[in-house]
Amino acid sequence: IMHMPFRGRLKLLVASLTAVILLTWLYLLAGNLENGRSLLLSPCLSETPEARVLERAVLESRVREMEEENRQIRLQLSQLQGTAGQPADGGNYGNAAWGASADTGPEDVENTAEERANHTECPRSPTVLKCELIHVACVCAGHNASRDVVTLVKSILFHRKNPLHFHFITDAVANQILSSLFQSWMVPSVQVSFYDADELKSEVSWIPNKHYSGIYGLMKLTLTKALPSDLTKVIVLDTDITFATDIAELWAIFRKFTDKQVIGLVENQSDWYLGNLWKNHKPWPALGRGFNTGVILLYLERLRRIGWEQMWRLTAERELMSMLSTSLADQDIFNVFIKQNPVLVHQLPCFWNVQLSDHTRSEQCYTEVSDLKVIHWNSPKKLRVKNKHVEFFRNLYLTFLEYDGNLLRRELFGCPSHATSESVQLQGALEELDEDDQCYDFRRERITVHRVHLYFLQYEYTPTGDDTDVTLVAQLSMDRLQMLEAICKHWEGPISLALYMSDAEAQQFLRYAQASEVLKNRKNVGYHIVYKEGQFYPVNLVRNVALRNANTPYVFLADVDFLPMYGLYDYLRKSVVQLDMANTKKALVVPAFETLRYRLSFPKSKAELLSMLDMGTLYTFRYHVWTKGHAPTNYAKWRTATTPYKVEWEVDFEPYVVVKRDCPEYDQRFVGFGWNKVSHIMELDAQEYDLMVLPNAFMIHMPHAPSFDISKFRSSPGYRYCLQTLKEEFHQDLSRKYGAAALKYLTAQRNI
Repeated sequence: IMHMPFRGRLKLLVASLTAVILLTWLYLLAGNLENGRSLLLSPCLSETPEARVLERAVLESRVREMEEENRQIRLQLSQLQGTAGQPADGGNYGNAAWGASADTGPEDVENTAEERANHTECPRSPTVLKCELIHVACVCAGHNASRDVVTLVKSILFHRKNPLHFHFITDAVANQILSSLFQSWMVPSVQVSFYDADELKSEVSWIPNKHYSGIYGLMKLTLTKALPSDLTKVIVLDTDITFATDIAELWAIFRKFTDKQVIGLVENQSDWYLGNLWKNHKPWPALGRGFNTGVILLYLERLRRIGWEQMWRLTAERELMSMLSTSLADQDIFNVFIKQNPVLVHQLPCFWNVQLSDHTRSEQCYTEVSDLKVIHWNSPKKLRVKNKHVEFFRNLYLTFLEYDGNLLRRELFGCPSHATSESVQLQGALEELDEDDQCYDFRRERITVHRVHLYFLQYEYTPTGDDTDVTLVAQLSMDRLQMLEAICKHWEGPISLALYMSDAEAQQFLRYAQASEVLKNRKNVGYHIVYKEGQFYPVNLVRNVALRNANTPYVFLADVDFLPMYGLYDYLRKSVVQLDMANTKKALVVPAFETLRYRLSFPKSKAELLSMLDMGTLYTFRYHVWTKGHAPTNYAKWRTATTPYKVEWEVDFEPYVVVKRDCPEYDQRFVGFGWNKVSHIMELDAQEYDLMVLPNAFMIHMPHAPSFDISKFRSSPGYRYCLQTLKEEFHQDLSRKYGAAALKYLTAQRNI
């Protein structure tokens, strides 16, 4: 009974607080509606910067007034509760219960302004179902675009929580690069489909286009035809996009489309379509500032229903009669279509496409880092564009550029994932391994699937008409990068190089190659990145990547720390014909020498080499440490030989040879140091290749620091034990594969 007055007063104060909050909210809402604006309208969509600043100032002032009233009421409540004590029924009516329902407690008033500044004031997008499949389309052609799209994909995968299906419209180059990359990447809950751009060219080739993207810049117009007919909606992205948030937020905006809207776009942030950039500047017609097509939400089902293909064609034909050509490719045609049909467009908040080209209004799209959703490097200058915050944007981009893609192979828990045949096979192989095996790490490395990015740089090769061409095949890591320029000067023919690198190292290599005049001018060098994973150097796997991607009938299997003699390329092509390589099984041995001097006057002929050999400037390769590796070459005979001569296989023989491209691959069980080339020569011999030493060919090994793997071999008994175990297993496999003929290798090994 004694608490009844307190409860009445408490109810009165709670009711008063609720009423104050409700009336204040209605007042603010009404005030804003009177001015033609909704309180829920994102500041990102304000008409002008001045209006936006004024609106925020007024709003903050009113919010402060409301907070002060709320604070006074809560203060009275706390005083009453402090004197009244606990209710008679023992219920928890104290500060904890009130705090759970209140927006801000008295102690939070000082933090309110800071908290308001640290989050976007733009409304949140509707949520997406947990395992809803999100479709993303991208047009990608050529080597450079294939590199760019990987960074885009990394940024999407980093933030995503949903299964993804990428749809790539590609030329033959991008198809080869990206199909190999995704197959070896093996990211769970990611599907990839490819569509041949050549089949779509006739749809847009009639449109004259001045944009640097060429015909591929018009391909997005054809997506209703290119993509599967049962695909209802898709997010379309340029390759120069970087995501700073979960793409599901963008996908959710489809649910905000009205029944008539078929396309979602962000307003163009440059003045291009206003037509005032220079005298006589005449852009294509557009609605207001126009729209940018770097990020598009396409409601494919509705577009097909309204006859999109015919509509854009008629629109383009009509405008081309006066405009003659497009300046911004598909964007011009999309914009004139929207100007004629404005009801069909859903305008996206501008933070979904922050356009970093010179002289744009992009800075009005964000006030805090948390506002950023999508960054669009849509200037030809790319990372060198002018923007007040370009350093921040550049660092964000570089983060994904150099991010370890292996870390993105994470499962989406709770979502069913379609297992590929490769992943099932890998899982089966892993289950067969014994983790207690002393050589488990070696066996684990053999079945590791490494990401592979083929043709990392521009590559052009025109086959010779006589089918005698030879590709130099080699592998390297970052510590041998300095050899590339010298090799290119010594070998003018095609080269296939596999580089074992991390994502960050691959970018260092890219910068190195782009800064080198020698490497920039060589287009017939294929650079294939094999990304680092695991504790061993998978030397034979890396070699096989280079071997598989040679495009000539013959290959010269070399190491990157050797310089071939000047003119070796032409000499080998002649030898291929002379020794009838096309119709016989031969392996042409190029004798190997070495120098211990970092500066060497390279011999220009065999006679000069022999003179340097006699003077002690040069040595036969590994003469001091591993004589039998090249002793069967018979250097004494080579000194006076004028015609090719045959040699027999011997234990541990590992020469550098020229063979047909379809030769056996290297055995990938051998990783790091030891037996990686020896095993390959042994298999060539098992397949009855004749080993023919070339009398006027040579290569010279240049000095370098010992590799990390040879140091492990020398210092670790466990390493040497496992290598011996792998050797024995290789012998057994060779016997099973080639029968009694292979027993000689096992016998020879035991007689050492």
